[in-house]
Amino acid sequence: MEPFNTPLKIREISLPHRAVFGPMAGFTDAPARRLMAQHGAGFTVSEMVSSRALVYGDHKTVSLLKAEPNGAPYGVQIFGEVPEIMGQAAAAVEQYAFDFLDINMGCPAPKIVSGGAGSKLMLDPDRCGRIVEEVVKNTSRPVTVKMRKGWDAEHVTAVECAKACEQAGAVLIAVHARTREQMYTPGIDPSIIAAVKDAVHVPVLGNGDIRTAEDAVRMVEETGCDGVMIARAALGDPWLFERVNAALEGLPAPKEPNLQARMNALRRQVEEMVEQKGEFVAMPQARAQTMHYMKGLKGAASLRRYCCELSRLSDLDTLIDAVFEQQRRAAQDPDDTREVPFP
Repeated sequence: MEPFNTPLKIREISLPHRAVFGPMAGFTDAPARRLMAQHGAGFTVSEMVSSRALVYGDHKTVSLLKAEPNGAPYGVQIFGEVPEIMGQAAAAVEQYAFDFLDINMGCPAPKIVSGGAGSKLMLDPDRCGRIVEEVVKNTSRPVTVKMRKGWDAEHVTAVECAKACEQAGAVLIAVHARTREQMYTPGIDPSIIAAVKDAVHVPVLGNGDIRTAEDAVRMVEETGCDGVMIARAALGDPWLFERVNAALEGLPAPKEPNLQARMNALRRQVEEMVEQKGEFVAMPQARAQTMHYMKGLKGAASLRRYCCELSRLSDLDTLIDAVFEQQRRAAQDPDDTREVPFP
């Protein structure tokens, strides 16, 4: 592929890199977004927020919008199925600091699709267009869309939905190359991203199964997409953005982080979560975040069990000590399978 050597534009926004951090409920809070941006994410997006909750002024929902300076453009993602309420939600968030507004048309979670939102919208391209139209009318920010291949094998509607969204004013479309029926089962269909890219004139991001720099290059080569959206694979590995950006921009591969760097990043991320939310709220949320940092370590299974016991920030320090001890033992004797005790 030809290296990307020019910034991708979202209206007046210039992205520093073509690999971006996708939204995930329960994971893409402000500390996670800042960490990914520091390692090269071209933009970051909030956890999805309910359009109804925004209109009704729900305090817990508003707290998800918290923006922190992180060096990359930041988008707020909203979800809902009623065009007028989505428009009202767009107006309600105008007061907050963010760069673009993203519409969720891809979430496969039962509690979201049962209400007609998320990937259920893929069954109704006209409604998709009306939602974008209402949001565009009520915001000064660029409007983007995250969608799926379709609902199921009989309803592959990404092209129709993308065209409707573009016509209504969307300036960027990210396509996850699975249907809702597939959820996150192995195997994606890059051809649907290529079809959307051929059908619209706005930038298209490819999403799904991008776990390595090679995956990202393959996605661009096979689909012609303008960039890639990475989500779950970056959890516990923000350096993935550095590797992907280098590959897409024709630069040498960066140095891999050592264990100390990985644990420093984990400690910093959880510490910021505690600072922002308090220990009582942050530490249960940090358990899932922490598990992702255990990937590839010796004794990862037992270390992940320890992650489930985190209640205080001091517990994290104990866990990190256990990580170093487990790796030290493994380096000295690869056959040593004893678990490091966790108080």
